[in-house]
Amino acid sequence: MFKTLDDIGSGKRVLVRLDLNSPVEDGIVKDNRRFARHARTVRELVEAGHRVVVMAHQGRPGRDSFVSLDQHADLLAEYVEHPIEFVDDVYGDRAIDAIRSLDAGEVLMLENVRMCDDELPEKPPEDHADSEFVRTLAPEFDCYVDDAYSVAHRSHASIVGFPLVLPAYAGRVMAAEYEANSSIANRAFDGPVTMVLGGAKATDVIDVMSALDDEIDHYLLGGIVGELFLRAAGYDVGFDVGDGELYDHQWENNEERIRELLAERGDRITLPLDLAYETDADERAELLVDDVEKSRPLLDVGSLTVERYADIVEDSAAVFVKGALGVFEDERFADGTVGLLETIATTDCFSVIGGGDTSRAIELYGLDEDYFSHVSIAGGAYVRALTGQSLPGVDALAQTDC
Repeated sequence: MFKTLDDIGSGKRVLVRLDLNSPVEDGIVKDNRRFARHARTVRELVEAGHRVVVMAHQGRPGRDSFVSLDQHADLLAEYVEHPIEFVDDVYGDRAIDAIRSLDAGEVLMLENVRMCDDELPEKPPEDHADSEFVRTLAPEFDCYVDDAYSVAHRSHASIVGFPLVLPAYAGRVMAAEYEANSSIANRAFDGPVTMVLGGAKATDVIDVMSALDDEIDHYLLGGIVGELFLRAAGYDVGFDVGDGELYDHQWENNEERIRELLAERGDRITLPLDLAYETDADERAELLVDDVEKSRPLLDVGSLTVERYADIVEDSAAVFVKGALGVFEDERFADGTVGLLETIATTDCFSVIGGGDTSRAIELYGLDEDYFSHVSIAGGAYVRALTGQSLPGVDALAQTDC
């Protein structure tokens, strides 16, 4: 498919693209699992005696999260256990001077690549390869390593431009994410395949369900998506109460497709049996879906649903998760998401946990990642992989002639 770090050799000038995009609170960049994951790739490059220059992004122009990468350099250095210098420039004179001054085994991080005007426009790889950004920076390197699978669905300059002008390789995160997230299409499983689908983005879930047919034996639904499907099935849920805009516009946009999926695959779609809400005493309470008269937000699937879903998971050969089943950030309404993750962790099955929110629940509630086959740090790229869409970043690595 593509070459990896194993194919590089040693002693090269390496430009490596990571995804270190992180939450920012009051100007402070928060640590997350991306630093630990990408540290493996950087550490291997250092140990092989390469001169390593890191590109990464943070936020988008105009947003509070659009900040410098100086803090990222310090955070990544802790995980790599090796000093990482930082230069507040992407491809200007200061960046070029810093790159040329590197010795073997040293690491430099460039400034936020999205501060470069050439980076963000979605363009064909050939156009990006001809940008001033790529044409200026590429001659300073012997090869390019892409480890940023989570932005592989973006046709940005730092993702698709360099593989056309430099020998290109996949980092460890890129290779692992690609193998796990494409396994529905590329692997055969000896038993039922189950997909757990939740979260707030109904269109993403519907796209996944529409793209996957014979590959999936069971769909287990929850979150806002679960309510919308329950609404189509005739239950008094799946609409906004108060000032919310989570349900109604998604229902208008997706009602027809939801009804079609229920009609075509109703025997494989399992809907919640009960739902949880917050009482006037700020406590968790549950109601059967038959008894719900929605007058307040519904925040989790209920205990009967968790038991039903657990039974299906335990009989599965493979389980793929996209999206949370409830508002797990509030521990009162984490039973669905965390309970099912715990079942998956103790079941002898191939398991891929995808999407930023779901993987964050693993960290928040102290679950051990080692009990899952793969915990993805990708969001949009994970969805595109599940739906069989091409990923420009992966295609660029695979098609490079260098």
